[in-house]
Amino acid sequence: MTDQSKLIDRIRKEVEKKTTPKRYQHIQGVVQSAVWLAKKYGANEQSAEIAALLHDYAKNDSRQTLNHFIKDHNLQLDPILQHAHQLIHGKVAAVMAERDFGITDQEILLAIESHTTGRPGMSKLEQIIYLADFIEPERDYAAVHHLRKLAEEDLEKAVFTALNNTMIYVLRTKKLLHPSTLECRNQMLMENPSLAEI
Repeated sequence: MTDQSKLIDRIRKEVEKKTTPKRYQHIQGVVQSAVWLAKKYGANEQSAEIAALLHDYAKNDSRQTLNHFIKDHNLQLDPILQHAHQLIHGKVAAVMAERDFGITDQEILLAIESHTTGRPGMSKLEQIIYLADFIEPERDYAAVHHLRKLAEEDLEKAVFTALNNTMIYVLRTKKLLHPSTLECRNQMLMENPSLAEI
């Protein structure tokens, strides 16, 4: 067993201990989708597996626990993250990944951190984790079949569509929209105007 395989095995055991059975089932689905996407689009499969395993590592932590962690580690949160509890677990999980498992690969850490909001200039791995969270096998919502079909055809088109879907959902439910989501979507469209034709 390689060092990377040992690390993945250790992460998997700790994640299962730290999360609820339902959350762990979701995480396993994201791992499955992320590894498939990495293989399909030429990203590092082990990096995808690590990032997918840890993307929701802080998701089941209470608001109080997250607030203590943020204060103890002097994490800087923008005003939206300060109000939107459901969005901060990615940022916290990235710091936990480094602290608990010694992960220093910035691409993996960014993939964990940005999976809730996206961000302008996302790497291929970041896009894969962002998308895998939407299309994992347990997901069941109106647009998921179309999104899975796009994921089979074109990573960029699928990510762009997922960003659009997120913004529509957030606006419809009158929740806070993080500017990174909009900035990421706009940057992708400016760099590739043909995305507007999806």
